[in-house]
Amino acid sequence: METLFQDIRYAARQLIKSPGFALVAILTLALGIGANTAIFSVVNGVLLRPLPFHQPDRLVRVWHIPPAKSFPGITNFSVSPANYLDWENQNHSFSSMAIYGFRGLTLTSGDKPEQIGVCVVSARFFETLGVEPILGRALLPEEDQQGRSNVVVLSYRFWQEHFGGNRDVVGHNVMMDGRNFQIVGVMPPSFMFPEIAQMWSPMAWTDEQRAVRGNHNYVVVARLKPAVDVKSAQAEMNTISSRLEQMYPADDKGWGATVIPLHDDLVSDVRPAMLVLLGAVACVLLIACVNVANLILAKAFSRQKEIAIRTALGASSMRVMRQVLTESVLLALCGGALGLSLAGFGVRLTMAFLADRVPGSTVVQTDATVLLFTAAISLLTGVLAGVLPALRLSRKNVSQSLKQGLGRTDTDATGHRTRSALVVSEVALSLVLLIAAGLMIRSFQRLHHVNPGFESQGVLTANVAVSGKKFAQPEQQYRFFEDVLQRVRALPGVTEAGVVDDIPLNGSGSHQPIAIEGRPVVPMSEQPEVDVRSISPGYMGAMHIPIVRGRDLNDGDRMGKPAVVLISKSMAEQFWSGEDAVGKRLTMTFFPDAVREVVGVVGDVKLDSLDQTRPAAALYMPLGQYKDSSPVGFRSFPMTLVVRSGASLTGLGALISNTVNELAPDVPVRNVLTMEDVVTTSLTQPRFNTLLLGIFAIVALLLAAIGIYSVLSYNVKSRVSEIGIRLALGARVPDVLRLIIVEAMKPTLLGLAIGAVVALAFGRVMSSMIYQVNPGDPATFAVVVLLLGVVAALASALPAYRAAKVDPNVALRDE
Repeated sequence: METLFQDIRYAARQLIKSPGFALVAILTLALGIGANTAIFSVVNGVLLRPLPFHQPDRLVRVWHIPPAKSFPGITNFSVSPANYLDWENQNHSFSSMAIYGFRGLTLTSGDKPEQIGVCVVSARFFETLGVEPILGRALLPEEDQQGRSNVVVLSYRFWQEHFGGNRDVVGHNVMMDGRNFQIVGVMPPSFMFPEIAQMWSPMAWTDEQRAVRGNHNYVVVARLKPAVDVKSAQAEMNTISSRLEQMYPADDKGWGATVIPLHDDLVSDVRPAMLVLLGAVACVLLIACVNVANLILAKAFSRQKEIAIRTALGASSMRVMRQVLTESVLLALCGGALGLSLAGFGVRLTMAFLADRVPGSTVVQTDATVLLFTAAISLLTGVLAGVLPALRLSRKNVSQSLKQGLGRTDTDATGHRTRSALVVSEVALSLVLLIAAGLMIRSFQRLHHVNPGFESQGVLTANVAVSGKKFAQPEQQYRFFEDVLQRVRALPGVTEAGVVDDIPLNGSGSHQPIAIEGRPVVPMSEQPEVDVRSISPGYMGAMHIPIVRGRDLNDGDRMGKPAVVLISKSMAEQFWSGEDAVGKRLTMTFFPDAVREVVGVVGDVKLDSLDQTRPAAALYMPLGQYKDSSPVGFRSFPMTLVVRSGASLTGLGALISNTVNELAPDVPVRNVLTMEDVVTTSLTQPRFNTLLLGIFAIVALLLAAIGIYSVLSYNVKSRVSEIGIRLALGARVPDVLRLIIVEAMKPTLLGLAIGAVVALAFGRVMSSMIYQVNPGDPATFAVVVLLLGVVAALASALPAYRAAKVDPNVALRDE
């Protein structure tokens, strides 16, 4: 320990004697370590930290696997009530199982009506998750039945916002949809499952609803028994699915089940992006290590005589290595401390973009794990940066070093090869990052110019949640929206207005089976599925969705009139390729009351997101002909007003809200957004990925340029005598420039070749993050290789220019 402290003191004195070297090295390492600490903090909070439930590793989600023919590209699907009940009764893998869904209820207890996201859950929901309320109790099994289900458990946030944290809230009532619900408990602040739930209420299915097998609207969560793993549970669910397929072929043929760990399922959307970013910052750190290794190597070779004297006086090779490694580790620890202080900004930036993509219970903070990671990565960085210089110096020939002079031309040929190898690795790593950033930029450009199928400029949207109690029948809802639209269309500047159940780009909406008239009759499980939207007349005009053939919906398309639908161009091509789809007839399986005629074909719309690649086969049914024949129903889903204005949208939201409240004071209006905001939101994640990768790539490019420059500067300094002799023997300035630049480009070109091969493999990992761009895109590779080559040439130009200006007389006299 005494020797170690001696090494540390000596290393500190060496750094103080060379403040410029120390500052550059510490800042370089702080950049790499800080970026890694920031991204790891997010990865730790999102991907590594366990969920705030009892034994979270035992929790899984169970999804349906839909038939690939009916649902191309969709691997997980929601669950129907009857299938869930069979799963629950027939499985031996789960200690408990629960199902949940959503219901929109209008809270009328306050000053203004408010739409509340209520999660309806089965009896064992809280038991399955292993959580207890902080106040009151959870839901009781006997409350999961009709007539006893008017009870709710509040989320912590709802309790704070609406009741000010009053601990006497248990036993109080809240009025929603004209019914009194008794508050029986409050959940802890860490419990936010599912994300949008503001309160939880019993499912309370009727016997009719429990028998529904073909309508999928729910999500299942389960807890594995202690001796059962996911693989065993999956095998059993496969057996149960096969059994149900044989028993109920009309509904379940082709439907399977998949068991996914709950944590993996919650973070599945963000995991690829986080791992790619973690790989990117690791590249930045490696480049920083290479740069610092080059700096230490250059500085260490100026101390060859000192090291030789130490060795001659009895210092072993290990002793020399330890001294050099101590200096590099001390640099890295200083860089790590500075990087840790800078990491907070990176964490805030990352979470600002990922906030809506990660579980609400995610906590990202600088905890013991992050501190341990920073300390470990700092030590590792110090070792990586110092190991090559340490090995080189510990193996020096003592007598040869003692014989060398102390002039400017002390050199080391093998040291030159080592530094060139470091340049190769630095260029290769930089190229990988630059190509990754280039692919993301190309992808973002493609997304930015994607035609969503509608015109977003000048359109305002607003959710209007009608109460199932106030408007019990679809006809009543339609008459209400007719009145709203009539008044909204009369507002100043409004040119067109309509209503839809789910606006484009929000990633939700109904998928329903259909039967084509004149085609063979098949069971519902084998019927093709299409996206279904309920719309009012005026919606297509408000969104500027083109009518390709036929006509738009009009006010005559209502109950008592011939049943009609509009279909998208992709749906027309899928089912009536080469024919005119207008006039064709079909039946919607969930609405079997009428055979519907296709009266118009409209343009395709991006329903899920801008990067949607699946065919946009969509069917639009008139809201005025909506007749709910399903026991599950859809009335809990709010409708969205879509209003196009030729004037400024400023203040229009307030006018719309007042218009709705004049007709129905207890109907809330929320989520007032422009369609341009919706489009921008859909680009948030790609923009974030592009921004961060772009920043890391620029940093890598700068570090590579600095590394190439520093190596060449040292090489030129060590070859002053040789250059002077060349000039004295008649070499011209262009000859010297060409010599230095060509020598600099040799390791650069080798690094570009290696980096291109690695980038091809890395691009395949990124394939899920890029849109309509080949991971091996030749244009991206060519531009990036050319850019890095130009930067390397420029970085070598200044040392080459200095070499060409060497005075032969001065150079030879110094030697």
